[in-house]
Amino acid sequence: MESILLPLALSLAAAKLLGELCERYLGQPAVLAEIVAGVILGKSMLGWVDGDNHVLQEIAEIGAVLLLFEVGLDSDISELFKVGKEAMWVAIVGVVAPFALGFVAAEALGHKPIESMFIGAALTATSVGITARVFTDLKTLHTREAKIVLGAAIADDVIGLLILAAMTGLATAATVNFMAIGRSTGIALAFLAGAIVLGLKATPILLRWARAMRTRAAVSSAAVVLCLLTAVLAKFAGLAAIVGAFACGLVLAKTENKIHFDEKVRSIADIFVPVFFVIMGARMDLRTITPGVLAIGGILFVCAVVGKVLAGYTLPGKGFNRSIIAVGMIPRGEVGLIFASIGLTNKIIDKGIYATIVFVVIATTFVTPPLLKLTARKHVEPAAEA
Repeated sequence: MESILLPLALSLAAAKLLGELCERYLGQPAVLAEIVAGVILGKSMLGWVDGDNHVLQEIAEIGAVLLLFEVGLDSDISELFKVGKEAMWVAIVGVVAPFALGFVAAEALGHKPIESMFIGAALTATSVGITARVFTDLKTLHTREAKIVLGAAIADDVIGLLILAAMTGLATAATVNFMAIGRSTGIALAFLAGAIVLGLKATPILLRWARAMRTRAAVSSAAVVLCLLTAVLAKFAGLAAIVGAFACGLVLAKTENKIHFDEKVRSIADIFVPVFFVIMGARMDLRTITPGVLAIGGILFVCAVVGKVLAGYTLPGKGFNRSIIAVGMIPRGEVGLIFASIGLTNKIIDKGIYATIVFVVIATTFVTPPLLKLTARKHVEPAAEA
């Protein structure tokens, strides 16, 4: 056990210490520092944490599951089905454009079709957390632009998870099979809809039973159990575990018992989620980042940015600032990293492509906060103080 306990301790300590420095002095999200911590601790530098260790990867998967569970808890099913036409336009264009640009660029660079599709897919998701954090800091979360971006980002997460499900369904395929893509997407949609419909009926009853128990933390334990079981069911259905975790979060977000487990679940996630990102960084090998990889990363970075900017600037209508929406959609953040991790684990991509995708995710995440702050301060007046 010593071989696992020490790396875990080092991973969590480094994630928290560097995360504090990153947020306090650089004004950047802690997730970036957690990845850097992994690079430092991993094979690229110190070699103290083995990112390819099977047990550490399983622990990291728990972090990924809890992360998407949190995203689900922070989302509102009714908002997902009632996002305005502007948000849906931005979401759809913001998925189609970067996917197409990434696929075409990867094909032109000589990648296999399945690799090109995965690269395009990895560029689709928008980080809700990073953009929401900047809008909150600027006190502009009330603006129409912020609501459009956040609504589109939530829809992006759902579409992105469906794309991820389709990609993982092709993990063992030697060639692109559009029938298999359609089948995997259909299964993902059916699973997501079924989990939500059944969950909305069953979970309130299960959580009421848990509240009646005298056992300590019974409700929060029941919530985590439901999350893990739904993740397992997703894997049985041939989907990524995070699809199930996200669906479970959406369901539990609508229950009256959320106040009884929300904070405790987040406390658990605060331990496992940073470890996930540290292991992500530890799996990177800086020796694979050659000038060629950097050049490809630069091309894909442009595709990633242009694809999301198109989503903002092509939005029809009046009464909002397209620049804020365009910039707000740029960061890939956590979901992009999960894409990269699953692609490497399922051997859809190699370590060179993995490093390239992580580079793009980090680059888009770094540039967004300062650009969004500059754009929002220039075009939007913050809410008046009460």
